[in-house]
Order: sequence, then C-alpha cells, then structure tokens
Amino acid sequence: MPAERLSMRQIHEVLRLRFASRLPQRAIAKSLGLSQGAVSGYLSRARAAGIVWPLPEDRDDAQLEALLFPPPPAIAADQRPLPDWAWVHRELRRPNVTLALLWGGVPGRLARRLRLFLVLRSVPGLGGPAEADDAPDPCRRREAVCRLCRPHR
Repeated sequence: MPAERLSMRQIHEVLRLRFASRLPQRAIAKSLGLSQGAVSGYLSRARAAGIVWPLPEDRDDAQLEALLFPPPPAIAADQRPLPDWAWVHRELRRPNVTLALLWGGVPGRLARRLRLFLVLRSVPGLGGPAEADDAPDPCRRREAVCRLCRPHR
C-alpha cells in the first residue's frame, strides 16, 4: 500500500531546502524527519514537472499539486496489450528461468498482466506444477488461466 502524501506545506519545505538552501537530500530528510527515498521522490516529481524555484507568486497549492501528481492516463481495458503467453510458457521450460526473471525482462505495461499470472500460479489447480493425484487436464488448466486473463467486457 502506498504511503500517504506529505502536506503541501512540507512539499514546499522540501523544495525550498533543496533549491534555495542548496541542502543535499540526506540533510533535507533528516531535518524534516522523512526518508531519503521520499525526499528523492518529491524532487524527482518536481524535476519531471519542470518546477523552478522560487515558485511563481500566482501558483497556489492546488496548481502545484496538479503538477506534481498528474492523474494517470485512462487506458481502456481493450487497448491494454496482453502478454504473449506462449512465449512465457516456452521461456519457463528453459533451465534456470523463473517467473521473477521473466517479470524483470518484461516492459512495465506488461508487468501487471504477469503479476496476475504469478497470483494464478499460486492458486491450486490453476497454475504451477500439478500434483499427481489431483492433476487436472493441462489443457483445461491453461484455458482457465487464459479465461481469467482476458479483459472484461
């Protein structure tokens, strides 16, 4: 679960300490009681948004928040690309290839679908190696996984 955002007052303080006082991230984190990763994240967002110091007088907190935290792009479910499951299965048959290794090599937009695949492998009867006494037909298991991975209509 993601951490709660800082107040805009604290974000202003992070920006002021970095750009006006020229403090390093570690000193900013220590003075505000934040983690160095949080300070780095807010400064990265500011850099990506093109925020300069001093902030313009006419920019209020709502505008600054909109620049730092833009809404995610709305992509319809039917426009999201599906992973090539045949390729994933072929790669998993190779020696020393794991789902974690494949997941790291998949572009970010496909990693979400692969995460679903990881969850499905942990469900008995849907993924992973089947036990000898309760092994369903492999084709049925594959169909169940594909059915769950299809976009909802």
